[in-house]
Amino acid sequence: MIRKSTSKKSTAIKICGLTKTSQARSIAEFEINAIGVIGVKNSPRYVPEEECIKIFNEIEKVSSSVEKVLVIANEQLEEVKSISNRSTPPNVIQLHGNESVDYCRKIKNELPTIKLWKAFRLKSVNDLENISQYEKDIDAILLDAWDDNSLGGTGNRVPIELLINKTFKTPWILAGGISAEIIPEIFSKLKPDGIDASSRLEISPGIKDIKKVESLVSKIRDQNES
Repeated sequence: MIRKSTSKKSTAIKICGLTKTSQARSIAEFEINAIGVIGVKNSPRYVPEEECIKIFNEIEKVSSSVEKVLVIANEQLEEVKSISNRSTPPNVIQLHGNESVDYCRKIKNELPTIKLWKAFRLKSVNDLENISQYEKDIDAILLDAWDDNSLGGTGNRVPIELLINKTFKTPWILAGGISAEIIPEIFSKLKPDGIDASSRLEISPGIKDIKKVESLVSKIRDQNES
């Protein structure tokens, strides 16, 4: 669960872009906070609905406390509403497109039992300006790196200097080029409520290097304890 961090609360860990049930089980066994599956059809990490349900079922077998996150982008509202009817629905829908405040509000009203996270891609300080208008209609903010050709999973890093001394009313998650090696630098400057990692942990798109995942989890936990 992603909560606002205080000096006594730990930064949550989310691993995103899984495509295999066996890897979902292995990563859930690390007792992290959330695992994400991509439902964006033009993504190299896209997982069809049937396979997504299998992955979520595998996570559930390990632990019901690991949040199951479905990442979508610019979907029709009717399609989003139907997600709650799946045999194993997500705990969280993460919007990674150009969704409006009104769109987010409608989803929250229609799917009150599913959490809603909204991703924002950052290139300059100007990209932070419109986030505040979303905060009352979402459960968490995800900050990812800008790319001209992709909505996410690029391995690009967020320019973290933009976030120093920046505060949000809603829990916020840092994504974009996350690996174990850069965790000390991030924590020396920021205290995100969550860390979201994907492409820097991969052997190929959608296939994780489990040792890299384990190293990242260990490094974040070391920082949480220090």
